[in-house]
Amino acid sequence: MVLNDEALPEADRLEGVPHPRETERLFGQDLAEQAFLNAARSGRMHHAWLLTGPKGVGKATLAWRGARFLLSRPPAGEIGLFGQEPDATSLDVASDHPVARRMAALSEPGLLLIRRLWDADKKRFKAQITVDEVRRLNSFFGLSAAEGGYRAVIVDSADDMNAAAANALLKVLEEPPRNAVLFLVSHRPARLLPTIRSRCRELSLGKLPPGDLARAMEQAGFPEAADTALAELSGGSVGEALRLRALGGLDLYADLIGLLSDAPRMDRQRAAALAEKCAAKGAEERLDLALRLMDTALSRLALAGAGRVPQHEAAQGEAEVLRHLSPNLRRAQAWADLSRDLGQRLRHGRAVNIDPAALLVDAFIQITEPPGQS
Repeated sequence: MVLNDEALPEADRLEGVPHPRETERLFGQDLAEQAFLNAARSGRMHHAWLLTGPKGVGKATLAWRGARFLLSRPPAGEIGLFGQEPDATSLDVASDHPVARRMAALSEPGLLLIRRLWDADKKRFKAQITVDEVRRLNSFFGLSAAEGGYRAVIVDSADDMNAAAANALLKVLEEPPRNAVLFLVSHRPARLLPTIRSRCRELSLGKLPPGDLARAMEQAGFPEAADTALAELSGGSVGEALRLRALGGLDLYADLIGLLSDAPRMDRQRAAALAEKCAAKGAEERLDLALRLMDTALSRLALAGAGRVPQHEAAQGEAEVLRHLSPNLRRAQAWADLSRDLGQRLRHGRAVNIDPAALLVDAFIQITEPPGQS
Protein backbone atom coordinates (compact mmCIF):
# COMPACT_ATOMS: atom_id res chain seq x y z
CA MET A 1 0.00 0.00 0.00
CA VAL A 2 1.38 3.39 -0.97
CA LEU A 3 0.70 5.52 2.07
CA ASN A 4 1.15 8.97 0.54
CA ASP A 5 2.94 10.77 -2.25
CA GLU A 6 6.42 11.33 -0.89
CA ALA A 7 6.82 14.39 -3.12
CA LEU A 8 4.04 16.24 -1.31
CA PRO A 9 4.71 18.23 1.88
CA GLU A 10 4.36 16.12 5.01
CA ALA A 11 2.63 17.41 8.13
CA ASP A 12 4.75 15.17 10.36
CA ARG A 13 8.09 16.36 8.95
CA LEU A 14 10.15 19.24 10.32
CA GLU A 15 11.58 21.10 7.35
CA GLY A 16 15.27 20.56 6.75
CA VAL A 17 15.71 17.50 8.97
CA PRO A 18 15.21 13.74 8.48
CA HIS A 19 11.68 12.40 8.87
CA PRO A 20 11.14 10.07 11.87
CA ARG A 21 10.94 7.11 9.46
CA GLU A 22 14.45 8.03 8.28
CA THR A 23 15.86 8.31 11.80
CA GLU A 24 17.76 5.17 12.71
CA ARG A 25 18.44 5.68 16.43
CA LEU A 26 16.39 6.96 19.33
CA PHE A 27 18.30 8.71 22.11
CA GLY A 28 17.34 9.23 25.73
CA GLN A 29 14.21 7.06 25.75
CA ASP A 30 15.64 3.70 26.81
CA LEU A 31 12.90 2.92 29.33
CA ALA A 32 10.06 3.44 26.85
CA GLU A 33 11.84 1.48 24.12
CA GLN A 34 12.66 -1.37 26.48
CA ALA A 35 9.05 -1.56 27.68
CA PHE A 36 7.85 -1.97 24.10
CA LEU A 37 10.56 -4.53 23.32
CA ASN A 38 9.66 -6.56 26.42
CA ALA A 39 6.03 -6.66 25.33
CA ALA A 40 7.00 -7.79 21.85
CA ARG A 41 9.23 -10.56 23.19
CA SER A 42 6.71 -11.74 25.76
CA GLY A 43 3.93 -12.48 23.30
CA ARG A 44 1.62 -10.09 25.17
CA MET A 45 1.77 -7.26 22.67
CA HIS A 46 -0.85 -4.63 23.43
CA HIS A 47 -2.96 -3.65 20.43
CA ALA A 48 -2.60 0.12 20.98
CA TRP A 49 0.26 2.26 22.29
CA LEU A 50 -0.19 5.89 23.28
CA LEU A 51 3.17 7.65 22.98
CA THR A 52 3.08 10.85 25.03
CA GLY A 53 5.45 13.64 25.96
CA PRO A 54 6.61 17.06 24.74
CA LYS A 55 7.03 17.70 21.05
CA GLY A 56 10.34 16.70 19.57
CA VAL A 57 11.52 14.15 22.14
CA GLY A 58 11.25 11.07 19.91
CA LYS A 59 7.63 9.88 20.07
CA ALA A 60 7.23 9.55 16.30
CA THR A 61 10.68 7.99 15.98
CA LEU A 62 9.70 5.35 18.54
CA ALA A 63 6.46 4.69 16.65
CA TRP A 64 8.34 4.11 13.39
CA ARG A 65 10.98 1.99 15.12
CA GLY A 66 8.30 -0.11 16.81
CA ALA A 67 6.33 -0.59 13.59
CA ARG A 68 9.47 -1.44 11.60
CA PHE A 69 10.49 -3.98 14.23
CA LEU A 70 7.10 -5.70 14.31
CA LEU A 71 6.69 -5.84 10.54
CA SER A 72 10.12 -7.39 10.10
CA ARG A 73 9.39 -10.28 12.45
CA PRO A 74 6.62 -12.86 12.89
CA PRO A 75 4.41 -12.39 15.97
CA ALA A 76 5.83 -13.94 19.14
CA GLY A 77 5.18 -17.69 19.23
CA GLU A 78 4.66 -17.97 15.47
CA ILE A 79 7.15 -19.51 13.06
CA GLY A 80 8.45 -17.31 10.26
CA LEU A 81 9.53 -18.37 6.78
CA PHE A 82 13.00 -19.26 8.01
CA GLY A 83 12.03 -20.59 11.42
CA GLN A 84 11.51 -18.89 14.78
CA GLU A 85 13.28 -15.55 15.07
CA PRO A 86 15.81 -15.27 17.93
CA ASP A 87 14.97 -12.95 20.82
CA ALA A 88 15.83 -9.38 19.89
CA THR A 89 17.87 -7.19 22.18
CA SER A 90 16.78 -3.89 20.59
CA LEU A 91 14.30 -2.47 18.10
CA ASP A 92 17.06 -1.97 15.52
CA VAL A 93 16.30 -3.17 11.98
CA ALA A 94 19.00 -3.03 9.31
CA SER A 95 18.44 -0.22 6.82
CA ASP A 96 18.77 -2.69 3.93
CA HIS A 97 16.04 -4.96 5.29
CA PRO A 98 13.15 -5.19 2.78
CA VAL A 99 10.66 -3.85 5.33
CA ALA A 100 12.94 -0.92 6.20
CA ARG A 101 13.37 -0.07 2.52
CA ARG A 102 9.63 -0.23 1.85
CA MET A 103 8.82 1.88 4.90
CA ALA A 104 11.36 4.49 3.87
CA ALA A 105 9.65 4.63 0.48
CA LEU A 106 6.15 4.71 2.02
CA SER A 107 5.24 1.51 0.20
CA GLU A 108 5.04 -1.07 3.00
CA PRO A 109 1.69 -2.93 2.63
CA GLY A 110 1.57 -3.81 6.34
CA LEU A 111 1.68 -0.19 7.50
CA LEU A 112 -0.91 2.58 7.39
CA LEU A 113 0.05 6.16 8.21
CA ILE A 114 -2.70 8.57 9.29
CA ARG A 115 -1.82 12.24 9.44
CA ARG A 116 -3.06 15.63 8.27
CA LEU A 117 -3.08 15.79 4.49
CA TRP A 118 -1.86 18.48 2.14
CA ASP A 119 -4.61 20.51 0.48
CA ALA A 120 -3.23 21.10 -3.02
CA ASP A 121 -5.88 23.68 -3.87
CA LYS A 122 -5.33 25.84 -0.79
CA LYS A 123 -1.57 25.12 -0.65
CA ARG A 124 -1.64 24.26 3.03
CA PHE A 125 -2.19 21.33 5.37
CA LYS A 126 -5.69 20.46 6.42
CA ALA A 127 -6.42 21.69 9.92
CA GLN A 128 -7.50 18.27 11.20
CA ILE A 129 -7.39 14.54 10.60
CA THR A 130 -10.86 13.80 9.25
CA VAL A 131 -13.09 10.78 9.67
CA ASP A 132 -12.42 9.73 6.06
CA GLU A 133 -8.75 9.27 6.90
CA VAL A 134 -9.54 7.07 9.90
CA ARG A 135 -12.05 5.04 7.90
CA ARG A 136 -9.17 3.91 5.70
CA LEU A 137 -8.47 1.49 8.55
CA ASN A 138 -11.39 -0.68 7.42
CA SER A 139 -10.02 -1.32 3.94
CA PHE A 140 -6.45 -1.52 5.23
CA PHE A 141 -7.22 -4.30 7.69
CA GLY A 142 -9.39 -6.07 5.12
CA LEU A 143 -6.72 -6.06 2.41
CA SER A 144 -3.81 -6.91 4.71
CA ALA A 145 -5.54 -9.72 6.61
CA ALA A 146 -4.52 -12.36 4.09
CA GLU A 147 -0.84 -11.43 4.37
CA GLY A 148 -0.50 -12.73 7.94
CA GLY A 149 1.90 -11.30 10.49
CA TYR A 150 1.61 -7.96 12.21
CA ARG A 151 -0.12 -4.93 10.76
CA ALA A 152 0.81 -1.52 12.08
CA VAL A 153 -0.92 1.86 12.11
CA ILE A 154 0.75 5.16 13.02
CA VAL A 155 -1.45 8.16 13.87
CA ASP A 156 0.70 11.29 14.02
CA SER A 157 -0.64 13.05 15.80
CA ALA A 158 -3.78 11.78 17.50
CA ASP A 159 -4.30 15.31 18.83
CA ASP A 160 -5.18 16.41 15.28
CA MET A 161 -8.27 14.19 14.96
CA ASN A 162 -11.64 15.87 14.84
CA ALA A 163 -14.50 14.44 16.91
CA ALA A 164 -15.82 12.17 14.17
CA ALA A 165 -12.34 10.80 13.47
CA ALA A 166 -11.73 10.14 17.17
CA ASN A 167 -15.00 8.22 17.47
CA ALA A 168 -14.17 6.16 14.37
CA LEU A 169 -10.77 5.28 15.82
CA LEU A 170 -12.38 4.34 19.12
CA LYS A 171 -14.46 1.68 17.37
CA VAL A 172 -11.28 0.05 16.08
CA LEU A 173 -9.66 0.20 19.50
CA GLU A 174 -12.69 -1.47 21.04
CA GLU A 175 -12.53 -4.42 18.62
CA PRO A 176 -9.00 -4.55 17.25
CA PRO A 177 -8.20 -7.01 14.44
CA ARG A 178 -5.82 -9.87 15.20
CA ASN A 179 -2.13 -8.89 15.18
CA ALA A 180 -2.99 -5.23 14.64
CA VAL A 181 -0.87 -2.71 16.55
CA LEU A 182 -1.71 0.99 16.59
CA PHE A 183 0.74 3.72 17.58
CA LEU A 184 -0.91 6.99 18.65
CA VAL A 185 1.49 9.93 18.93
CA SER A 186 0.14 12.58 21.30
CA HIS A 187 1.63 15.84 22.58
CA ARG A 188 -1.47 16.67 24.65
CA PRO A 189 -3.03 13.37 25.77
CA ALA A 190 -5.42 15.09 28.19
CA ARG A 191 -7.33 16.36 25.17
CA LEU A 192 -7.99 12.88 23.83
CA LEU A 193 -11.19 11.02 24.59
CA PRO A 194 -10.82 9.25 27.96
CA THR A 195 -12.15 6.09 26.28
CA ILE A 196 -9.32 6.22 23.74
CA ARG A 197 -6.72 6.67 26.46
CA SER A 198 -8.18 3.82 28.52
CA ARG A 199 -7.80 1.37 25.62
CA CYS A 200 -4.14 2.17 25.04
CA ARG A 201 -0.99 1.33 26.91
CA GLU A 202 0.78 4.63 27.53
CA LEU A 203 4.49 5.15 27.12
CA SER A 204 5.59 8.54 28.41
CA LEU A 205 8.72 10.02 26.86
CA GLY A 206 10.56 12.74 28.77
CA LYS A 207 12.81 15.59 27.74
CA LEU A 208 16.32 14.70 26.64
CA PRO A 209 19.30 15.45 28.87
CA PRO A 210 22.03 17.57 27.20
CA GLY A 211 24.19 14.60 26.16
CA ASP A 212 21.36 12.76 24.42
CA LEU A 213 20.12 15.99 22.86
CA ALA A 214 23.59 16.57 21.41
CA ARG A 215 23.70 13.05 19.95
CA ALA A 216 20.22 13.42 18.48
CA MET A 217 21.17 16.78 16.94
CA GLU A 218 24.28 15.21 15.43
CA GLN A 219 22.18 12.40 13.94
CA ALA A 220 19.88 15.04 12.41
CA GLY A 221 22.92 16.60 10.74
CA PHE A 222 23.62 19.50 13.11
CA PRO A 223 26.53 18.53 15.37
CA GLU A 224 27.67 22.14 15.72
CA ALA A 225 24.25 23.20 17.03
CA ALA A 226 24.32 21.16 20.21
CA ASP A 227 25.35 23.38 23.12
CA THR A 228 24.27 24.09 26.66
CA ALA A 229 22.23 27.18 25.84
CA LEU A 230 20.27 25.31 23.19
CA ALA A 231 19.60 22.49 25.64
CA GLU A 232 18.31 25.01 28.20
CA LEU A 233 15.97 26.82 25.83
CA SER A 234 14.69 23.75 23.99
CA GLY A 235 13.57 21.97 27.15
CA GLY A 236 15.27 18.79 25.99
CA SER A 237 13.30 18.67 22.71
CA VAL A 238 15.18 17.96 19.49
CA GLY A 239 12.34 19.47 17.47
CA GLU A 240 12.37 22.67 19.50
CA ALA A 241 16.18 22.84 19.35
CA LEU A 242 16.04 22.62 15.57
CA ARG A 243 13.40 25.36 15.41
CA LEU A 244 15.49 27.59 17.67
CA ARG A 245 18.49 27.03 15.45
CA ALA A 246 16.61 27.69 12.22
CA LEU A 247 15.00 30.91 13.51
CA GLY A 248 18.02 32.35 15.32
CA GLY A 249 16.52 31.65 18.72
CA LEU A 250 19.78 31.82 20.67
CA ASP A 251 20.54 35.33 19.40
CA LEU A 252 16.97 36.40 20.02
CA TYR A 253 17.06 35.20 23.62
CA ALA A 254 20.40 36.94 24.11
CA ASP A 255 18.77 40.16 22.89
CA LEU A 256 15.94 39.72 25.40
CA ILE A 257 18.40 39.20 28.23
CA GLY A 258 20.26 42.28 27.04
CA LEU A 259 17.06 44.34 27.35
CA LEU A 260 16.46 42.95 30.83
CA SER A 261 20.01 43.77 31.88
CA ASP A 262 19.15 47.47 31.56
CA ALA A 263 16.08 47.24 33.84
CA PRO A 264 14.52 49.33 35.21
CA ARG A 265 15.68 51.43 32.26
CA MET A 266 14.98 50.39 28.70
CA ASP A 267 16.84 51.21 25.53
CA ARG A 268 13.76 52.06 23.47
CA GLN A 269 15.68 52.24 20.21
CA ARG A 270 17.11 48.79 20.80
CA ALA A 271 13.69 47.45 21.80
CA ALA A 272 12.02 48.96 18.72
CA ALA A 273 14.65 47.47 16.41
CA LEU A 274 14.20 44.04 17.96
CA ALA A 275 10.43 44.31 17.72
CA GLU A 276 10.58 45.27 14.05
CA LYS A 277 12.87 42.33 13.29
CA CYS A 278 10.55 39.87 15.04
CA ALA A 279 7.35 41.34 13.62
CA ALA A 280 8.45 41.78 10.00
CA LYS A 281 6.03 40.73 7.29
CA GLY A 282 6.32 37.01 6.63
CA ALA A 283 8.10 36.40 9.96
CA GLU A 284 5.15 34.88 11.83
CA GLU A 285 7.27 31.97 13.09
CA ARG A 286 9.86 34.36 14.46
CA LEU A 287 7.15 36.41 16.18
CA ASP A 288 5.77 33.26 17.81
CA LEU A 289 9.29 32.33 18.88
CA ALA A 290 9.86 35.78 20.39
CA LEU A 291 6.69 35.43 22.46
CA ARG A 292 7.69 31.95 23.64
CA LEU A 293 11.16 33.13 24.59
CA MET A 294 9.75 36.07 26.56
CA ASP A 295 7.65 33.60 28.50
CA THR A 296 10.77 31.46 28.99
CA ALA A 297 12.69 34.43 30.39
CA LEU A 298 9.87 35.26 32.80
CA SER A 299 9.63 31.63 33.90
CA ARG A 300 13.36 31.47 34.57
CA LEU A 301 13.14 34.69 36.57
CA ALA A 302 10.34 33.23 38.68
CA LEU A 303 12.25 30.00 39.25
CA ALA A 304 15.42 31.86 40.22
CA GLY A 305 13.64 33.91 42.86
CA ALA A 306 12.08 30.75 44.27
CA GLY A 307 15.53 29.28 44.81
CA ARG A 308 15.56 27.09 41.69
CA VAL A 309 18.28 28.90 39.78
CA PRO A 310 18.93 27.26 36.36
CA GLN A 311 22.14 25.25 36.35
CA HIS A 312 23.32 26.72 33.08
CA GLU A 313 22.99 30.09 31.39
CA ALA A 314 20.91 30.27 28.22
CA ALA A 315 22.65 33.53 27.26
CA GLN A 316 25.80 35.29 28.39
CA GLY A 317 25.13 37.36 31.50
CA GLU A 318 21.80 35.69 32.22
CA ALA A 319 22.84 34.51 35.69
CA GLU A 320 23.53 38.08 36.84
CA VAL A 321 20.22 39.29 35.39
CA LEU A 322 18.32 36.55 37.21
CA ARG A 323 20.10 37.29 40.47
CA HIS A 324 19.56 41.05 40.21
CA LEU A 325 15.92 41.06 39.10
CA SER A 326 14.62 38.13 41.12
CA PRO A 327 16.49 37.95 44.43
CA ASN A 328 13.67 36.61 46.59
CA LEU A 329 10.38 34.74 46.70
CA ARG A 330 8.28 37.90 46.68
CA ARG A 331 9.83 39.01 43.41
CA ALA A 332 9.53 35.49 42.02
CA GLN A 333 5.78 35.56 42.57
CA ALA A 334 5.58 38.95 40.89
CA TRP A 335 7.39 37.62 37.81
CA ALA A 336 5.08 34.60 37.72
CA ASP A 337 2.05 36.90 37.88
CA LEU A 338 3.49 39.06 35.09
CA SER A 339 4.03 35.96 32.94
CA ARG A 340 0.37 35.04 33.31
CA ASP A 341 -0.99 38.55 32.75
CA LEU A 342 1.34 39.33 29.86
CA GLY A 343 0.50 36.05 28.18
CA GLN A 344 -3.20 36.92 28.28
CA ARG A 345 -2.55 40.40 26.87
CA LEU A 346 -0.42 39.06 24.05
CA ARG A 347 -2.98 36.45 23.07
CA HIS A 348 -5.71 39.09 23.08
CA GLY A 349 -3.55 41.49 21.10
CA ARG A 350 -2.90 38.92 18.40
CA ALA A 351 -6.57 37.91 18.32
CA VAL A 352 -7.68 41.50 17.59
CA ASN A 353 -4.81 42.12 15.14
CA ILE A 354 -2.88 44.75 17.07
CA ASP A 355 0.27 45.72 15.19
CA PRO A 356 2.82 43.02 16.15
CA ALA A 357 5.71 45.48 16.54
CA ALA A 358 3.68 47.68 18.87
CA LEU A 359 2.57 44.59 20.75
CA LEU A 360 6.18 43.51 21.27
CA VAL A 361 7.40 46.95 22.35
CA ASP A 362 4.62 47.10 24.92
CA ALA A 363 5.65 43.62 26.14
CA PHE A 364 9.29 44.74 26.37
CA ILE A 365 8.25 47.72 28.49
CA GLN A 366 6.39 45.39 30.82
CA ILE A 367 9.29 42.99 31.30
CA THR A 368 11.94 45.70 31.74
CA GLU A 369 10.02 47.28 34.61
CA PRO A 370 10.72 44.76 37.38
CA PRO A 371 7.51 44.02 39.30
CA GLY A 372 7.12 43.84 43.04
CA GLN A 373 9.31 46.85 43.89
CA SER A 374 6.68 49.44 44.74
